[in-house]
Amino acid sequence: MSAKAMEEMQVTATADDFHALEEKIYRTIELLKEAREAKAAAERTAARFREQLDGRDDQTQALRAEVVALRKEREEVRTRVEKMLKQIEALTEEESKS
Repeated sequence: MSAKAMEEMQVTATADDFHALEEKIYRTIELLKEAREAKAAAERTAARFREQLDGRDDQTQALRAEVVALRKEREEVRTRVEKMLKQIEALTEEESKS
């Protein structure tokens, strides 16, 4: 094989290597773009979930306050009912003594 033929093969091999490298670089660029888009989408989703969680925290606080208020009201009603029952009991005792 002549030196010129070997040189042409090397140039062809070098050109092929360069083309393969160029293709890898373009694929890497595309993968980087996709990764950035995926990251941005994940960040948007995370922000949306944070907002929902904040909303649920507010809702949970409101429900807790409502439960406290209902328990207080229940105790007040219980106290009033007990008072009425004592009054009824006192009346029935008076009637039974008469």
